[in-house]
Amino acid sequence: MLTNPVVISIIALLALSLLRINVVIALIISALIAGLVGNLGLSETIKVFTGGLGGGAEVAMNYAILGAFAVAISKSGITDLLAYKVIKRLGKTPTGKSVAGFKYFILAVLVAFSISSQNLLPVHIAFIPIVVPPLLSILNRLKIDRRAVACVLTFGLTATYMYLPVGFGKIFIESVLMKNINEAGATLGLQTTVSEISVAMTIPVIGMALGLLTAVFFTYRKPREYIVHTAEPTTAEIEQHIANIKPFHIWVSIASIFATFALQLFTSSTIIAGLAGLIIFGVCGIFRLKESNDIFQQGLRLMAMIGFVMIAASGFAAVIKATGGVEALVQTFSQGLGENNKGLAAFLMLLVGLFITMGIGSSFSTVPIITSIYVPLCLAVGFSPLATVSIVGVAAALGDAGSPASDSTLGPTSGLNADGKHDHIWDSVVPTFIHYNIPLLVFGWIAAMTL
Repeated sequence: MLTNPVVISIIALLALSLLRINVVIALIISALIAGLVGNLGLSETIKVFTGGLGGGAEVAMNYAILGAFAVAISKSGITDLLAYKVIKRLGKTPTGKSVAGFKYFILAVLVAFSISSQNLLPVHIAFIPIVVPPLLSILNRLKIDRRAVACVLTFGLTATYMYLPVGFGKIFIESVLMKNINEAGATLGLQTTVSEISVAMTIPVIGMALGLLTAVFFTYRKPREYIVHTAEPTTAEIEQHIANIKPFHIWVSIASIFATFALQLFTSSTIIAGLAGLIIFGVCGIFRLKESNDIFQQGLRLMAMIGFVMIAASGFAAVIKATGGVEALVQTFSQGLGENNKGLAAFLMLLVGLFITMGIGSSFSTVPIITSIYVPLCLAVGFSPLATVSIVGVAAALGDAGSPASDSTLGPTSGLNADGKHDHIWDSVVPTFIHYNIPLLVFGWIAAMTL
């Protein structure tokens, strides 16, 4: 196993990331390592890597459109209104029970935002760089540990699409997971439905919920001070800012949000839905039509780093596939497994899924890689259809929350590090890995053995 190119390259990726090497650079180096260990040769590895970059183009375009849509929303004033209303309500630094109450109120709002970003308002992580930075002064006043906030945001970004078949959840559950499982199980008599997938993912999502509660109420409960040198807005500045926000623009924002949500469900295209939302904002005067170029450029800058990471991760995934390391890894773990070893088989399949997704950074991209191998293997070992679905779904989702290349960790960092006080690896990746990947391993195994 220690000579497998997948294992070696992912260990290298994690080591480089923990050393605070840029994620894109770490992905490129790890891809070269995978190719060389997998006997592809340097020239072939570079060819496969560059050829695979195109697989991330659609994702990058999605983020560019969503970034522009988020910028347009911010121009309407609705996000500033929310942030400044909270700041004004906070007023002077509270003490005693009011601190705890307000702290958990803020965290609850951010959970609601992150969940809505996957289903109600499908902007995914684009809302974070818009909504979170204005709230940083509040977080500092309340001495909230930003690692807890990262866990809160990542929970909404991952658990939601795993469980609810709406928005991005519809894409993952119906278009990715169900489609690939049914294709792999067509000749084996296994066919599943959207409702069955939600049932199969219930126990693992409960595990994630417990991880969230542990992070918020135990691990990162203690106050943490952040020394910043930027002046916080005064009450007068807050009131002046609110006074300049037009109610018409707020209603336009609400209408655009609902239109974007409906169109995304109808077309299953985030690009088209986001474009329609931009058009509504432009026509209704939130921004001038001739400013559309500036809006798009701002959105691109907002999401550029995440887009580049996704593109590099796509090239890395292409190299991993070309080495044949995934199949070899699965075969290594599956040798000698039978119905008497179901517990070990479930654990090993989940562990392999963790390795694969940690490197690729996307559960959406992991499903096609593992489904064709896992479905027949699960049925051969004797798992039920629901248990098979749970193993495949959790194996794909494992690592998404704790991967350096995952948008579920890159997104929270993009907002929480606006003042340079939040480290991507140690403050986003490590906390989410501990509080979500470990519970997913445990509760995914429980689901496999009980369903």
